[in-house]
Amino acid sequence: MPVNITNRADAEAIIREQVVSSIFQDAPKNSVFMGMARKLPNMTSNQTRIRVLDFLPTAYWVDGDTGMKQTTRQAWDNVYLNAGELAVIVPIPDAVLSDAEFDIFGEITPRVMEAIGQKVDAAVIFGDNRPREWQADLVTLARQAGNNVSPTAGKDYYDLILGENGVFAKVEEDGYGVSGAIAPMNFKAKLRGLRDTTGQPIFKSNMQDVARYTLDGAPITFPENGGFYPEIAQLVVGDFSQAVYSIRQDVTVKILDQGVIQDPTTKEIVYNLAQQDMTALRIVFRMGWALPNPATRMNEDRTGCAFAYLEPGTPLVTQKVTFTVTDGKESSPTVYEGVRINVDGAILVTGDNGKAEFNLREGTYTAKITKKGYIPVTETFTVAKAAVTKDITLVERA
Repeated sequence: MPVNITNRADAEAIIREQVVSSIFQDAPKNSVFMGMARKLPNMTSNQTRIRVLDFLPTAYWVDGDTGMKQTTRQAWDNVYLNAGELAVIVPIPDAVLSDAEFDIFGEITPRVMEAIGQKVDAAVIFGDNRPREWQADLVTLARQAGNNVSPTAGKDYYDLILGENGVFAKVEEDGYGVSGAIAPMNFKAKLRGLRDTTGQPIFKSNMQDVARYTLDGAPITFPENGGFYPEIAQLVVGDFSQAVYSIRQDVTVKILDQGVIQDPTTKEIVYNLAQQDMTALRIVFRMGWALPNPATRMNEDRTGCAFAYLEPGTPLVTQKVTFTVTDGKESSPTVYEGVRINVDGAILVTGDNGKAEFNLREGTYTAKITKKGYIPVTETFTVAKAAVTKDITLVERA
């Protein structure tokens, strides 16, 4: 008589379906960014291309009845969503799994979702451990566009946020409207402390009602997943409809009962699953995101940004990275004006001196230098604890 059992492969199939479904449903809820940005259809490969408007057409007045009508051009650029991989291994003692009254996966799944959300927010908003294939984070992109506001003496938070040179104004000057804001939990106290010229609190709340925090109609979210870094920014605001993300479909869930788990840094063995009677749940989650930054009438050269941020009292240290673009001649080199330099999604254009200056935190970056009629140049460089200068030579196309 044959004996039929439910083996580990059968159980894994059920658990995989349960956990993967939960990841797709709950990850956006646990990630503040994914809950506010625009979701695109799931990626079918590790890279998705988005075409964005790069050059706007121009109309001309015709001089008289017989005037000549002029032509114009319109161009597009490619922006890529690259799938970054986020993985976690959850080791579980077999003794815990054997407790029938304990819903172990019901306890683990919310924490896995929280961990995924925290890592996504920290990488997208602040660049913490961001995958190398991703573009720069929102704070870095805003910084290169000049959309950072520093607390200065004599200005209160009302001016810093909603005033003429506040973070909202920075976004609006680039042609966008603020749709949302993100701030740490202690920022609530700063908002409650705002007062008008007569000393009356601006923040009004009925003690019997739940307080709804908004800034000029834009809702504020206060992350509780640990993904907001107040030492980098006190407040991040922007048009979140301009930011897009996509989830890669090949999410994998695997149950492991053999092998070892090593410390990524020291390479020491932390757990030996077989020897310590443990089971491990391994989840791999892949997604990509981008801030396409298409050309608009108020941001034609694409050097603006749909986001801005309020710096903390002590701004994070950045280093100046200066690009100088010339024809490379040793004697009397010709400098090139209007050269576009794209550093991981942050775009600047060289001035009449052939220079463009970025302010970047420590890390490794890739710059793409382009000018119509010239061969593009790609440069990878590292920012450490000193200013960086890059001399770029452009060669005309044959």
